[in-house]
Amino acid sequence: MVIIPEEITSSLSPAVSSRLWLPKRVLFTPDALEEPFGQQMYQRMQALDLPIEVLKNNRITGLRGADERETYRNAKNTLAVVKAPPSALRLQPTPPSADWQLNLAEGCPAHCQYCYLAGSLSGPPVTRVFANLPQLLAHTATYEREDRVTSFEVSCYTDVIGIEHLTGSLEECVRYFGTRPQAQLRFVTKYDQVNPLLNLPHEGRTRARVSLNAEPIARRLEGGTASVVARIEALRKLALPRALGGGGYAVGVVLAPIMPIPDWQQHYTDLLDQLADRLDFPCDLTVEFITHRFTPGSKAVLSGWYPNIGVEMDEGSRASKYNKFGGVKFVYRPEMMQSLRTFLTRAWQERFPKAPISYWT
Repeated sequence: MVIIPEEITSSLSPAVSSRLWLPKRVLFTPDALEEPFGQQMYQRMQALDLPIEVLKNNRITGLRGADERETYRNAKNTLAVVKAPPSALRLQPTPPSADWQLNLAEGCPAHCQYCYLAGSLSGPPVTRVFANLPQLLAHTATYEREDRVTSFEVSCYTDVIGIEHLTGSLEECVRYFGTRPQAQLRFVTKYDQVNPLLNLPHEGRTRARVSLNAEPIARRLEGGTASVVARIEALRKLALPRALGGGGYAVGVVLAPIMPIPDWQQHYTDLLDQLADRLDFPCDLTVEFITHRFTPGSKAVLSGWYPNIGVEMDEGSRASKYNKFGGVKFVYRPEMMQSLRTFLTRAWQERFPKAPISYWT
């Protein structure tokens, strides 16, 4: 089980907004500055008085420290603006979240101790944002279909709200997909700075989701993010109709990673009660349930990043799940998985009978 210190096990904390991430080092590659959108990002960061360095070539170096912890600190304090390579135009399917994965950045400013990027991205965890985003967006049209709406997920490798004040990339995406009748944009965040999105012309073609979890997990394991209460308030703003001062978005909850901490039934009950209290109006709402899992690679990386990690990663207490390439991940055993699924499915449907469960994994 997750190690949750006694002093932080109260069910609900006050609404605490996430602090804006201001990197200590901002790097621009030469080819990024050749892009008009890269120039816009340069002006944004200049206005924030951030230390900007224009590199002599298109390689990001100088992030390695004396040990894993120093490398982590160096990278987490760095934002690199680069041009996405041609391979970024070959989109990858990303079921069950969406049809296709569209990356506007790779890397995240948050400090989640279970971070799945630890097993997905190689090298130091620097945040790279893509200066040729308009090119990437225009290319998505080649993946659209005439017979149904095609969905694009932009949150696979970053928290888009966590970097939006620096990049403007999410606004660019929302505006673009607002012009595409056969496409839908999907994003998810643990941050609460959503006000700049409320008046954008999304035309109902963006589903804005917020990642939520039991209070002890969010407070202990999700460093640098908004409190659960603040995230729920952000979701309320996004979902409220425009006439009531909201964004009028289709919205969603990503309940992840679900963990059977002590008294987990009560903690998740408290969370869903709080959510039902604030979403007290008709809205287009979905939920995605994602249980905690890890791989040998992610465990090794996370243990280096967080020597006093508070996440249970005991292979002996887990079930093994293999992909078609022979890679293994460790998930909860079937009896625990069924207990979690039965309880949370019932609890959700009791409170939100008209909000479908998109998937459980």
